[in-house]
Amino acid sequence: MGLFGRKDPERVQVAGTTLHCEICKNELFWKKEAQLNTAVATFFSLDWVDPAATCYVCDRCGYIHWFLPKK
Repeated sequence: MGLFGRKDPERVQVAGTTLHCEICKNELFWKKEAQLNTAVATFFSLDWVDPAATCYVCDRCGYIHWFLPKK
């Protein structure tokens, strides 16, 4: 089993364009969700209220590309 529970890294489309790593120009990524915690929510143990970002981790160099949800 590979990184983050998936078998193989995948090609990703963002806004109709193939994502390329900004560092090494690779086209294969692992998908991961990341919670965007704020100090106030953490203080009151309400981290689950904070939004999440979609992250694509480059399979070659490990650079993380972050994408916030559109509202």
